[in-house]
Amino acid sequence: MFSGLIACRGEIVSLVELPGGGLTLCVQSSDAQSQGIALRDSVCVNGVCLTVAAVQGATMQFDVVPETGARSTLAALRAGERVNVELSLRLGERLGGHFVYGHVDSRARVLEVAKEGQGKRMTIERPPPLSGLICEKAFVSVDGVSVTVAGVEDGAFSIVLVPETLASTTLGERSPGSFVNLEADPLARYAAHAALK
Repeated sequence: MFSGLIACRGEIVSLVELPGGGLTLCVQSSDAQSQGIALRDSVCVNGVCLTVAAVQGATMQFDVVPETGARSTLAALRAGERVNVELSLRLGERLGGHFVYGHVDSRARVLEVAKEGQGKRMTIERPPPLSGLICEKAFVSVDGVSVTVAGVEDGAFSIVLVPETLASTTLGERSPGSFVNLEADPLARYAAHAALK
């Protein structure tokens, strides 16, 4: 489990497609290394919970199964690209964002990015399966970053990125046409499921 507060970023070292499907992903992050990455740790990479399969210095290797590749943007990553990296929560740590599982619901296209005050407003498409789970002033995870939904319209929603988020995550690098990983707030998912009963 994660908080959506990105403590470090990483860089893609390599992404290898496997013959039977799936990928092997290598990410380098000296910030993650300084926090004591170990084999079998859960690490959130651009909002996707992955298990460390191997670690050498600051480089972590992950196995990405076909289901994860199909649901997320991981398969489209390229060597040298920067990613958001978050280590799993430890008992007793502060929780400043919201509970993020790292179970990506969908990829979504960034529709618009506009300067707003000191920050930026980003408009993102709202996939139909998530339409009831993303509502104004609720939480959503975008590429692993815990953000508040600033507005909702037909087929889209907007978030406002403060300067700190722009500086410490990769969201400031996103432009119209790029894709991001979305995970609805788990509480919204459970509430919606209970309402169907």
